[in-house]
Amino acid sequence: MTKKIAVLPGDGIGPEIVAQAVKVLDVLKADGLDIVMEEGAIGGAGYDAAGDPLPEATLKLARESDAVLLGAVGGPQYDKLDRPLRPERGLLRIRKELNLFANLRPALLYPELAEASSLKPEVVSGLDIMIVRELTGDVYFGQPRGIEVRATADGKTERVGFNTMIYAESEVRRVARVAFDIAMKRGKKLCSVEKANVLECSELWREVVLEVAKDYPEVELSHMYVDNAAMQLVKWPKQFDVIVTGNIFGDILSDQASMLSGSIGMLPSASLDEHNKGMYEPIHGSAPDIAGQDKANPLATILSVAMMLRYSFGDEANAQRVENAVKAVLAQGIRTVDIATAGCQIVSCSAMGDAVVAAMCG
Repeated sequence: MTKKIAVLPGDGIGPEIVAQAVKVLDVLKADGLDIVMEEGAIGGAGYDAAGDPLPEATLKLARESDAVLLGAVGGPQYDKLDRPLRPERGLLRIRKELNLFANLRPALLYPELAEASSLKPEVVSGLDIMIVRELTGDVYFGQPRGIEVRATADGKTERVGFNTMIYAESEVRRVARVAFDIAMKRGKKLCSVEKANVLECSELWREVVLEVAKDYPEVELSHMYVDNAAMQLVKWPKQFDVIVTGNIFGDILSDQASMLSGSIGMLPSASLDEHNKGMYEPIHGSAPDIAGQDKANPLATILSVAMMLRYSFGDEANAQRVENAVKAVLAQGIRTVDIATAGCQIVSCSAMGDAVVAAMCG
């Protein structure tokens, strides 16, 4: 049965990195993968095309597709738009509209990139972490939110900004089950990260995770406050196997974990609904400072294709084919500038895509 992929390049370096991922998909299609691809606009590109960071046509395409491949959104030219029209609102909306509640962010250090990590090789060598981030709740979506003028105790007024951190137990339970299921397939070790000592929202989170844990007696469950987890990720990252956490904590911790792997340009992600329909994207942003210069690292986007094959299409063989091609390219000493080390061959974004394709076909 033909699988349909919505291709949403987005803004900044998005079109450049997505183009390399499409090269990989074209190879797989030529070799028998039954897919069709259709492009849509999102983010600033959506606003430019239709006055909306998530045009109705793009949302319709995403709903009709089996998976979504996304580049990145945002750029300084959109910073003065009203908040609902900014590129990032389109990204948040598509996650919510598609009910993509479970965000999987692997942090894997390839041996060849140990020297590119900001930590000592002996600290990060062999690193393989999966961060499971809840994606459609928390402070990013909680109501009420806004900026308003309020009276002060001395009779004056001042502006106050406010957001609401909120989780329903059903939201915690479903993402916890995803994390426990992943832990069962890995090292049977799960760390739940929150801030239960000061936040009632986190207190509920911990209670629900403990309830779910009763159904997974083989999994070793631990709990860690988010500030300690941030420190431990730098001090001793290999103590972790699977981490489950909320939206804002997961956003921060997964970006921190990216530097353990050498570059944020190396980390893919999958955002899944309850049926494993997903949106696949690198965790980095649109990098407007290098947009259009053919400098960006496309490997996170290419590795996101591997995650698409694995999680949405159930095609482990082709997922490994893509991942093995990336490993082969790194073993050859080929690098984009963000992961460059002494003695390597520095190539452009498009040349890195060509190298991965060559490795797939070699």
